[in-house]
Amino acid sequence: MDRRDFLKISAGLAAGAAGADAPATTWKPESGAKLRVLRWKAFVQGDEDAWLKNTAEFARRTGVEVQVESQSWEEVRPRAAVAAGAGAGPDIVLSTFDDASFYPEKLIDVTDLAEYLGRKYGGWYDVCRQYLSPGGKRWIGLPLGCAGNTFVYRISQMKEAGFDSFPRDTAGFLKLAKALKAKNHPLGFALGYATGDANTWTHWLVWSFGGKLVDGKNRVVINSPQTLQALEYARELYQTFAPGTLSWLDPSNNEAFLDGRISVTENGISIYYAAKTSRDPSLKAMAADIGHANLPIGPVGRPTELHLFLNQMIFKHTKYPNAAKEYLRFMMEREQYEPWQQAAIGYVTHPLMAYESNPIWSVDPKHTPYRDCMKIMLPNSYSGKPAYASAQCMADFVIVSMVAEAASGQRTPKQAAERAQRRAESYYRVRPGS
Repeated sequence: MDRRDFLKISAGLAAGAAGADAPATTWKPESGAKLRVLRWKAFVQGDEDAWLKNTAEFARRTGVEVQVESQSWEEVRPRAAVAAGAGAGPDIVLSTFDDASFYPEKLIDVTDLAEYLGRKYGGWYDVCRQYLSPGGKRWIGLPLGCAGNTFVYRISQMKEAGFDSFPRDTAGFLKLAKALKAKNHPLGFALGYATGDANTWTHWLVWSFGGKLVDGKNRVVINSPQTLQALEYARELYQTFAPGTLSWLDPSNNEAFLDGRISVTENGISIYYAAKTSRDPSLKAMAADIGHANLPIGPVGRPTELHLFLNQMIFKHTKYPNAAKEYLRFMMEREQYEPWQQAAIGYVTHPLMAYESNPIWSVDPKHTPYRDCMKIMLPNSYSGKPAYASAQCMADFVIVSMVAEAASGQRTPKQAAERAQRRAESYYRVRPGS
């Protein structure tokens, strides 16, 4: 098991005076309520520090005892699935992508909470409803935002390769990649089972050429000419990579970039945060040389970005549903949410439109490329609908495996696409129409 951090917040001293300075709650917690929260381990320490600080304030105001446990991205999904199957475990889980589609019948309806927040804060971005309000009938979870990804690059090395600015299209990007490799500045993109980094860049690549796992009727169509074009591009791009990317997980490209082993990767703002806040003079100097660019546009002519969607789910087995809803409401209110974003320097992009005005996006121009990630992103089920089958394909890394196989030469692009087609069809046949 990965290292786990627990925070147990006792509100005993504050319980007697909890109502004195707290605003009227929208959902009154049950008497004696206690909550267990499972969330992902922070890549940016300010994220977790601020989350725990806000949790402590919630406990102080309400008298609700909250225990927060942090796990790696890869551990949260199976832990949540076990809790759903057993009907016991954490009351609230912060998870990723369309995990809520694995067990919607196990989750509390949070439509009232979602509508309250949507009305108050300018509405939810479209992708939020696609993930968590299937059919538009009810909300099975509450959006938290997304860990937005951009291309992270060394400005000086880009200029050394003969480019004054980062290319905005896939053709130009491949030229830059080859020029960087020629200067002994290889790139590095995760191709292992990395929940965030591998999924996001490989989906972008396939979509940017017009490929997609399923069509609008959830029919598997990944074995297409457009996908083959994307995989041919991946083979060329892979030649510019540093060794070892086939086994990289989410922390791997962070480490490689900060060690100076790669010149470009696709990542959240965590690399910049680590360099900027480091006590190491060489890393502080690197921070000034780091640039961020939104993912280049492919032949389809429009953004085709996938980002690590973050959801919040309340399980029906909780004994304290009102306390759970009130906790999520409190954490999503401006007074808590915006300082949390600021503490993490924009590591999480907001799902509510009103938070576009958060000063975190303008205080440093290097933050700005992350601001609109939720606004422009597509769901991983594109162009179908998030459901059980799409969640299965995501959990089994169907797209990541296909790109890795073709890029590395383990299979030809055609063989890799045919295998992905078979794997995806096996999941989409599990539940007809899903």
